[in-house]
Amino acid sequence: MLATTSGLAYVLGDSIDTDQIIPARYLVYSMTVPEERAKYGQYALSAVPIEQAGLPEGGIPFVGEGETTSRYAVIVAGENFGCGSSREHAPFALREAGIGAVVAASYARIFYRNAVDGGFVVPCESVENLTVAVRTGDEVTVDPDSGTITNHTTGQTHALRPLGDVAPILHAGGLFAYARQSGMIAAR
Repeated sequence: MLATTSGLAYVLGDSIDTDQIIPARYLVYSMTVPEERAKYGQYALSAVPIEQAGLPEGGIPFVGEGETTSRYAVIVAGENFGCGSSREHAPFALREAGIGAVVAASYARIFYRNAVDGGFVVPCESVENLTVAVRTGDEVTVDPDSGTITNHTTGQTHALRPLGDVAPILHAGGLFAYARQSGMIAAR
């Protein structure tokens, strides 16, 4: 059973690429040193064009000035989320910023696999494009087990596609944790 993610939604458009999620110039920071890990959260989504930041309103920063985490807990996006280069840093940066789940109309395969394999964020695919049904700042709950996202601001509930075979990997906390739990590799 996967945990639900509740909090404020941050809405993005189509084809948000990994360079927009975490620009290459910030990949110099360690993913294991706590002070440097925080930089990934600080710079998450910092290259999203201002008119796309917090659609449909535009111009809404994801992480506040001088902050390392966002006030948002869920990203709602359009088609092809996470396209671009194959860096695990993209879903990692979203997790470091405080994101628990991403709900998108569709994903680039490499982002989806990196999110699952690292156990960084729960990548839920919506049945319909929700970028018109959810606004930045709406209070939402994503429940992967029931396959729903509820917008508490509007009172609407929308269907999500089942996670299928990746659910146990996410529940375990990532691919290596799953392999250890299932006996595929030796436990540490």
